[in-house]
Amino acid sequence: MKVFANGVSYHVESFGDGEPLLLLHGFTGSVETWKPFLPYWRDYRLILVDIIGHGRTDSPTDPARYEIEKVAADLEEILRHLHLQDAHVLGYSMGGRLALTFAILYPHRVRTLILESSSPGLKTMQERWERIERDEALAEEIERYGIKKFVEKWENIPLFASQKRLPLSVRQQIRTERLSNNEKGLANSLRGMGTGRQPSWWNRLSEVSIPTLLLCGEWDQKFCRIAEEMKKYLPNCEMVKVARAGHAIHVEQREIFAKIVSEFIKGGEFHGH
Repeated sequence: MKVFANGVSYHVESFGDGEPLLLLHGFTGSVETWKPFLPYWRDYRLILVDIIGHGRTDSPTDPARYEIEKVAADLEEILRHLHLQDAHVLGYSMGGRLALTFAILYPHRVRTLILESSSPGLKTMQERWERIERDEALAEEIERYGIKKFVEKWENIPLFASQKRLPLSVRQQIRTERLSNNEKGLANSLRGMGTGRQPSWWNRLSEVSIPTLLLCGEWDQKFCRIAEEMKKYLPNCEMVKVARAGHAIHVEQREIFAKIVSEFIKGGEFHGH
């Protein structure tokens, strides 16, 4: 369905009944990221959103429209449109940064927060400026050489090295999903809601009192380090390091990921992860 949120047309899909679970994909992703989980999460009402600049949602020309606080406000509008008071919120990577932003700005809208391979942004202005410069260079590259060239480069960055172990069919699905995006949307997403652009939320983590789950893959050392550090500040937090997975746990260990998420939302105990 189309949902208009603050002047932007969002592509939103909803499946099932039960407690609402809002799912937020990563950079270059779309609602397709979460379709494999439909059989696992039948107990929930799954709300899949193409984040601004991705999939079938609008890609405005002004990068300022992609600012993460504005996109969080869009999510609130989407929940309102769906007549939902609140939801469990799960975000992967870029979607995790958005989920955390949403939980900080609209705490009454979030029941539980699940962050997969994510961060609260960068601590120092120096780090932020360096990241903004890198993201701008990448954005220009996407615009200059087109989506196909960019996806070829992106799927070969070290962050995704462990995905080379996946079956070819799975890797092709991911590639197809990435190629369904457009140059302007991805470039502006980097410019407007890249890690360097967003506020640093490190000093506000202590405000997030809702049950929070941090997930990282054991082969993704950088994001496991970030999760370890976030855990120190989050008052109501569990962290799970998933074996034999890198950055995209939901792809590399799908069944385990599905189970960990379900158990956390139900408030169950973790066994043997």
